[in-house]
Amino acid sequence: MPTSLILAAGVPVEAVADASVIRANPVTEWFDDNSSALISGVINIVIIVVVALVLRAVLSRVIDKLANRMVVSQQRTRSRFAGRLVEPSQNSRVERQQMRADTIASVLKSVASFVVFGVAIVTILSQVGINIGPILASAGVLGLAVAFGAQSLVQDFVSGIFMMSEDQYGVGDVVDVGDAVGTVEAVSLRVTKIRDLNGGLWYVRNGEIMRVCNMNQDWANVVVELPLDYSVDLEDAKRVIQASIDQFADDEQFAPQILERPDIAGVVAIGNGAVTVRVMVTTRPGSQWALGRALRAHLKAGLDLHGIKVAYPVLPVTGAGAAQQG
Repeated sequence: MPTSLILAAGVPVEAVADASVIRANPVTEWFDDNSSALISGVINIVIIVVVALVLRAVLSRVIDKLANRMVVSQQRTRSRFAGRLVEPSQNSRVERQQMRADTIASVLKSVASFVVFGVAIVTILSQVGINIGPILASAGVLGLAVAFGAQSLVQDFVSGIFMMSEDQYGVGDVVDVGDAVGTVEAVSLRVTKIRDLNGGLWYVRNGEIMRVCNMNQDWANVVVELPLDYSVDLEDAKRVIQASIDQFADDEQFAPQILERPDIAGVVAIGNGAVTVRVMVTTRPGSQWALGRALRAHLKAGLDLHGIKVAYPVLPVTGAGAAQQG
């Protein structure tokens, strides 16, 4: 209000000034009363954020070291052939180990980040005066609903973590997981892709794999069963078979794949006009199939050379399944 009007109205100038000060007092008083709490709250929030970032960084480094140490400590040195076992190549072995370590570390880092930042956000909300009770209750209900709705997904991920940490199988391994038998083409935390012998690609959820037979770990056996004719001199046949498998083991083409000298396990069956002799060869993992095919062909040639007869099925003379003549 202009001073002339104030004077004309008979109101002292000092009274108007005092009224302005009175109107300004609530705002300044609020800042005066709450400035320390405001500054303290901002400082607390900054401290919470910094602590959360530092804690996440520390946990990430710890998780990386633990994952690498866990992978390195599980080298394949657990069998009597450990000194002779090798991976297909040093690069592929290192790459497989690094893939396992990276995958495990990634999952653990995500869980750690979720927990650390979740606690930090809740703490910040409490600092600004928000009641976090209803928020925590809502989060609990939501988590329970998600747990019931996605329990199969959680099971797949947990099974995938244990599968990778224990190195149950990897890309390139031939495995039997039940319905699917074939070569592993891809491994993730949720699903494993397996290519079977017919070329079909199986998608198997990790949570549904109850047992795994890995045919490419440590070592393997070639098992050949020879059904010899019942009239064959068994000792003479054994000498021929032993000489044949010794010659096979000394072949430069097959010797690098054989871990132990092949031997005759003995007679494993007698019946239907046959005496079945079993031969076993311990090989490097993954070589058992090709080596088994070559050994069978070699044994067949050796038996033919020495006139050792292989048994023929004995058919009944009468009744169902009898041989028909005429």
